[in-house]
Formats: sequence, C-alpha cells, structure tokens
Amino acid sequence: MTSKSIDFWYYTSSTYTYLSAMRIGDIAEQAGLVVRWRPFHLNTLLQENGVKPFPPGRAKTTYMWRDLERRAQMHGIGFPKEPPPYPCDPDILNFRVALVAHEEGWAKEHALASYDWWFRRHRPPGLDDNRVPFLVSLGKDPDRTIARAHSPDIDAQVRASADEARTLGLFGSPHFVVDGEVFWGDDRLEDAVSWAKLGRVERTN
Repeated sequence: MTSKSIDFWYYTSSTYTYLSAMRIGDIAEQAGLVVRWRPFHLNTLLQENGVKPFPPGRAKTTYMWRDLERRAQMHGIGFPKEPPPYPCDPDILNFRVALVAHEEGWAKEHALASYDWWFRRHRPPGLDDNRVPFLVSLGKDPDRTIARAHSPDIDAQVRASADEARTLGLFGSPHFVVDGEVFWGDDRLEDAVSWAKLGRVERTN
C-alpha cells in the first residue's frame, strides 16, 4: 500500500529538525506528497525514558553542532557561523504557539519561521523578548495568540501530543510516519518519501 501523505512529527526545540524543516517541503512536493506538520512535546517522552538532550559545553553537543553544519552544507542549507542559542525554549513558550498554529492551520509557517529566527537570526521565539516581534512577523495578533497558547485547551494538547506520539512509538525529533511506518532522523526523510510512494525503501542515488 502506498500513501499520498507524510506525517512530520517534530519538536520546535530540536536542532536536527532544522534540517528536515528546511528540506521536507520541496522533497515532498517533487514526490507529489502532502506533508502534515505535527508538533509534539518531545520532552515528556525524553523524561520518561531518562534521556537528557545535548547539554551545553559537552563533547556530544560540540559534535552535534559540527554534524549539523556538515549536513547543512551537504544539503545546501544555510547554517550560522556561530551556533545559535541553546536551549532555545526552556519554558515551552514557542512550542505552545506551535500547537496553536497547528489547530489554526499555520503550523508549517510557524515552524519555518521559528527555525529562521532561532538559527539564522539568533533570536529564539521561545524567549520573552522575541515572542511579540516573532508573532507580528507572521501577521498574527500577539495578545490573542499568546493568550490562546496559555489556555487550558493548549495545556491539554501538550499532554495529548505526547500521548499520541508515545502510542505511535516515537522517541525523538524529527520523526516521519507513513501509514503507521515510523522513520526517525533527518537522514531517514528520503526513506519515508520512498515508502509513501512505493511501499518500500528504495534509494535513487
């Protein structure tokens, strides 16, 4: 069975998701596939599994930034000369806005703008000083959007997004899900596209 869509599960504070967010639109369009952007609260799953993300100042984190730079260069994606601020959304303020964007139909625009502000401008939209100008740049009413982001409904969606991801067997970001088949990591994006088109993984190069 083949599919005409890919569910792109992502967390807005995930560094490696930057690569996928920049790539998936063009790749899916060329393949004739629809991308469904699905923000989810990855930190809930990481905490459940006792996993800590890349800690600042550690060798693993240094490697992460260099690896991202190499892979961005390989894909022709812009990458900053200096690593962007990290962590970027300690109070999940921007993630809450991602959930608002998802329910209102502008999740893709929000995600792309989030990575532009975080990686290229070094102004993470999850930090207080950046929230209002970030939302204005998207043509959104900051007061209304921020109020919605802190509503009980979004509180419930934070939990629900993690619950659904757990049910699917997700554990990191980015993930791509095609008809229940799970692919993890930016380097599996092409595999997910192949599965959606052919029902199997087949590389073309």
